[in-house]
Amino acid sequence: MKAVGYTIAGPIDRAEALVDIDIERPRALGHDILVEVAAVSVNPVDAKVRQGSHPPDGQWKVLGWDAVGHVVEVGEQVTGFKPGDEVYYAGSIARPGANSQFHLVDERIVGRKPRSLSDAEAAALPLTAITAWEMLFDRLDVRKPVAGAANAILIVGGAGGVGSIAIQLVRALTDLTVIATASRPETSQWVRDLGAHHVIDHSKPLAEQIEALGIGAPAFVFSTTETQRHLGEIVKLIAPQGRFGLIDDPEMLDVLPFKRKAVSTHWELMFTRSLFGTSDMNEQGKLLDAVASLIDEGKIRTTVSEVLRPINADNLKKAHSLIETGKAKGKIVLEGF
Repeated sequence: MKAVGYTIAGPIDRAEALVDIDIERPRALGHDILVEVAAVSVNPVDAKVRQGSHPPDGQWKVLGWDAVGHVVEVGEQVTGFKPGDEVYYAGSIARPGANSQFHLVDERIVGRKPRSLSDAEAAALPLTAITAWEMLFDRLDVRKPVAGAANAILIVGGAGGVGSIAIQLVRALTDLTVIATASRPETSQWVRDLGAHHVIDHSKPLAEQIEALGIGAPAFVFSTTETQRHLGEIVKLIAPQGRFGLIDDPEMLDVLPFKRKAVSTHWELMFTRSLFGTSDMNEQGKLLDAVASLIDEGKIRTTVSEVLRPINADNLKKAHSLIETGKAKGKIVLEGF
């Protein structure tokens, strides 16, 4: 089967950074389903793995943790899907990725594709939707108020893939006021269109911009990018007893300044459940089904911003290069082999 992979980790500007290859088609066993892939999207994790994770000598590393397709084969323990079902999912970072014609994934972390979306539109959603949902509702518990705080959330990096879906989930499922950060006219308009009540500029000090809004100190802060750069400002602006969450990888994270305000700190990694085979792995499948329902009801929308065709090494290199600039808006999707 066709796939895209690499044998040596490193920068994207090398000829061998990503290569079109042909590998053996896998078989579905146990809880696995085999999906014929129709579309994939690219996330920052793809670039991070490609830059630093070397596969064993002589083996290919296949990336890709967002996919849409239809089931062609099921393992003997599968109960929720059958051949022909249309599905979407993010998969597991501990297994080969979905940049291949056929892909194995555990049924428990798979959702049914939104009926109202095309393959490309649906492929933009799984990883970011899981990340945003788990942070908002499992980690930050945003439905539980913080005494004395403004009923508001600041989302740092609102125009990125995770920020774009987080804004919509907050608007659809809570009564929180959404403050999003963006620094360019096009990204500011993007987050407003997604439902942000207020937009502030993350290239400038955050705390004084929050104060100028006149709504009080927000109960929650969700940092999707450049946390180390903004941490001092977040300490200033967050409410006492507030909750702070992050998903990026700062070289150093000194949370001691949060102690005076008794701010809790929460890290989210959407791969945790699949990495450790947690007893609640199936919650990811459930939340993907819930997101699909919200999509089909018109309450949230896809965050795809660009579609490249077909799924091959050249187009994946373009997507990786754009992701690495840190200026991508929404999600970049590739469709069709």
